[in-house]
Amino acid sequence: MFCPAEQVTGPPRRELSRQPPSLVAMTELLTEAQDQMDDVVGLRRRLHRFPEVGNHLPRTREMVLEALNDLPLTLTLHESTSGIAAVLSGASEGPTVLLRGDMDGLPLTEDTGLDFASETGDTMHACGHDLHTAMLFGAAKLLSSKRDHLAGSVIFMFQPGEEGYAGAKFMLEEGLLDTAGTPASAGFAIHVSPAYTSGEVHIRPGAQMASADELYVTVHGSGGHASSPYKAVDPIAVASEIVLAIQVAVTRRINVFEPAVITFGRFAAGTAHNIIPPVAELSGTIRAVSEESRSLAEEIARRVATNIAAAHGARAEVRIDPGYPVSVNHADTVASIRDMAGRVLGSEMIHEMPAPIMGAEDWSYVMQQIPAAMAFLGACPPDLDPATAPVNHSNLVLLDEAAMASGVALYSGFVMDRLKA
Repeated sequence: MFCPAEQVTGPPRRELSRQPPSLVAMTELLTEAQDQMDDVVGLRRRLHRFPEVGNHLPRTREMVLEALNDLPLTLTLHESTSGIAAVLSGASEGPTVLLRGDMDGLPLTEDTGLDFASETGDTMHACGHDLHTAMLFGAAKLLSSKRDHLAGSVIFMFQPGEEGYAGAKFMLEEGLLDTAGTPASAGFAIHVSPAYTSGEVHIRPGAQMASADELYVTVHGSGGHASSPYKAVDPIAVASEIVLAIQVAVTRRINVFEPAVITFGRFAAGTAHNIIPPVAELSGTIRAVSEESRSLAEEIARRVATNIAAAHGARAEVRIDPGYPVSVNHADTVASIRDMAGRVLGSEMIHEMPAPIMGAEDWSYVMQQIPAAMAFLGACPPDLDPATAPVNHSNLVLLDEAAMASGVALYSGFVMDRLKA
C-alpha cells in the first residue's frame, strides 16, 4: 500500500493526443505531478517521522525551507509563528493567488506500523498535514518550471497551528495576503481524507465545514450528605438536566437545514459516593454551519443552563470561548475549481458534497477575506474501504501517497487557470 517513493505512480496516465491544446495543457499537469513524486513523497515521509504540534515548528520549518531552497521563490519567514510565505512571481504582472498547506501534527502516539512512523513518541501526523505540506511543495516546484507562462504571483502559505492554534489567523495578521505586493484575490486549500476513494475530489459551494466554539458550564449548588438531598442543592442533578434540555432545545429551536450541534464531552463533580458536592462542571463543543445557527446555539446554551439552574435554586456560570468560524466556500471559486479539476483529473473524479461536515478549519479566516475554497481529496489506501478505514485524528490512520499527485496537479491547475500569460 505504501510503496517506496520511486514506485509511487498515482492515477493512470491519460491519452492526450486527440484533445484540444488547452485541455492537453491541463491534463499534462497530472503527468508532470506524477513525475516529481519522488521528491514529494520523500518530503512527506521526513515530515511524518518528526511531527511537531502548535504554532512553533522549528524542525518542520527547516525541512520545508530545505526543500524550497533551489526554487525561484521569495521567502518571508513569519515571526509570531513558524509560518512561511513563499512567493513565485510570473513573467508578467497580474493578480495574486494563494495556496495553503498546513504543517502541524497532533498529540497522539502513532500505531500504524509504517516504516516511516513518528519517531517522537507522543506526536503524530494524524490529519494529513504532512501530505498537505508536501503537495504544496510539489506545486511550488511544478509551477516554478512554468513561471514564464504565468502573469501574476502565487503565495504558497506553509501554515502551522491549524489544529486549534489559529495559525492562519496569525499569518493573516502579519500581512500574508499582501506578501506578493498585489493583494491576493483568490485562495485554494486541499484537505486529504481517508473517507473518500483515492484521487476523488469532494467539494461544495457555501458551508463546507462548521464553526467550533468551546462551551463551559459551572453549576453552583450547595453540598450535603447523599442521604439527605433535600438539605442540599444537588449540582449533579441540575447539570444532568441542563445536558438533556440543551439537546431538546437545539432540535426545537434551530433550523434543521442550517444545523448546529452541542455536545458535552466532560462532566466532573464530587469526591465520594455519599457526598453531594457543591459544584459540577460541564465542558463541550458548539458546532454550526451558519453564523445565524452559531449565534442561536450559543444563546440557547446560555439561556437553558442559566434558567434551569435558577429553577432548582442553583446558579450556572456559562462561558463560551469562540473558535474557528464557519468555512464557507465561495460559489464562483468552487465552480471554477470543479471545471479545472474535471480537466485535470477527469470529470468522473469530481463529486459535490451533499452537506457540510461538522469538523472545523482555520482556513475559514482566509475565506472571510478573499474568495476562497477548500476541497477534500480522497486518500483512502486502495486495500481499505473508505467507509471503515481509520479516520483523520486516529492514531491508526493511513493515507495513500499516490493521491498527492492529484493534489499537486490541482494546486497547479488552480494557478494556471488564473494567471494565464
